[in-house]
Amino acid sequence: MPDPSAIDGKLAPPDEHAGVLVIGAGPAGTAAAIAAAEAGEQVVLVDENPVDPGLMGHDTPLWYGARMTAAVQRPERLVEQLAAANPALEAAMMLGVDVRLGVTAWGLYAPGPALRGLPAAMVGLADAERAWMCGFDRLVLATGARDVAIAFRGWDQPGVMGANGLHVLVQRYDAFDGRRIAVLGSGALGLRTALDAKARGLEVVAIVEVLGAPQGPPDLLAEVAAANIPVLAGHAPLRAEGGASGVERLVLRAPDGLETSLGCDTVCLAVGLAPAIELLQSAGGAIVSDGGRGGHAPALDGAATSLVNVSAVGDCAGPALDHDAWAYQAAWLAALQGAADPSLIICQCEAVTRGDIIEVRAPRYLGPPTERSRARSLGTLIADGPVNQDQIKRLTRACMGVCQARRCREQVALILAEAAGVAPQDVPLAGFRAPVRPLPLAVIADWNETEAMRDGWEIWMAIPGQWAPYADIGTEREFALLGGGSARR
Repeated sequence: MPDPSAIDGKLAPPDEHAGVLVIGAGPAGTAAAIAAAEAGEQVVLVDENPVDPGLMGHDTPLWYGARMTAAVQRPERLVEQLAAANPALEAAMMLGVDVRLGVTAWGLYAPGPALRGLPAAMVGLADAERAWMCGFDRLVLATGARDVAIAFRGWDQPGVMGANGLHVLVQRYDAFDGRRIAVLGSGALGLRTALDAKARGLEVVAIVEVLGAPQGPPDLLAEVAAANIPVLAGHAPLRAEGGASGVERLVLRAPDGLETSLGCDTVCLAVGLAPAIELLQSAGGAIVSDGGRGGHAPALDGAATSLVNVSAVGDCAGPALDHDAWAYQAAWLAALQGAADPSLIICQCEAVTRGDIIEVRAPRYLGPPTERSRARSLGTLIADGPVNQDQIKRLTRACMGVCQARRCREQVALILAEAAGVAPQDVPLAGFRAPVRPLPLAVIADWNETEAMRDGWEIWMAIPGQWAPYADIGTEREFALLGGGSARR
């Protein structure tokens, strides 16, 4: 006999349905939408840009480094900029693609062992006013990649940002508030970032590389030389110094050990891109470790993921790199944090320091550490079994802030790998959960619940009766909630 309190069969059907739903309206996503429309499919193409300015201030979904102009406060202007930066959007609309900008995909729900109660495969979508579910026959993830951040002194002030964040502000939004840039990283990503910035009229004071020689392909290095952009190999950033408006200079350690400085208002980290796999991984999609594709990337058969009728394209499938991501990021971590004292903040949202992570220290607002917690460290946890990032997150709150670990996820894993003496790819991937984007409660709570769902929600939460409504206390219904009666029948 089925459990009358079970959720099976009670979830509302999706509010709408798409033959092909494409998430991400960059070049790869737009091309996928156009191809599907030309094949006669009914296509919905969504993109979270233009992003809410408040979220941009929290470096979500990219690392913008507080270098946005007031132009980001005008969504209608940003829509025009997005259309101008990607002319293929107009071609998609001409083919009948339903293009929706400013719409966030916050959850993917694909039927499987843990989701047998679903009426259909669906994606949670939201705009500034409401949230809803969109069912699909086929889903294309074109969610792109996000910046890999590595901390150093002064990285928590305005003007320190990621390469993808800079690209969006300069190329898509035309809303970058900076003039003189220092680029960290001389791989293809760093070289292209510097060349694009120079082409937009910005001054690139230098490309900084901690390794002894530039790492990018020869053709890009030739372009950089022709553009008169200096490449400082063997130099390690020590600290970013600044004032009320943020960064004013970057202090480096030269190969001879002496300090030198670069006058700049922006420091752009271009040491790596990580595929944006949040939706796929939270839905149970298979993820593999692949340094040639940015680190953790979708397990693919062609473009198909392990989830039925779900594909991944573009940088979401793994950006093509000219080096091993793990090794390169580890080299930068060693150069930036090798001599750092324990007070260096790694997780900006929760103010978790490098020392807190290594000592596995609970948040300071919980009071002085106990004797048992003082005896705990990464060494003791490693002795008990493989180091695990989710465990560290629960104990220290590193990666639990509003940015959803977009500034600290990879570097925490690198710190754990360094401490455990294992390769970065051997540290288990920390889990993602929906919503994979910060959403106002007023938006996420706007959902079409069925009456059957409302009738049984307190049973699903936890212990029967734990969440009994106040009005039911002392009544026959409370007795039924505790499992002693049949008031539900």
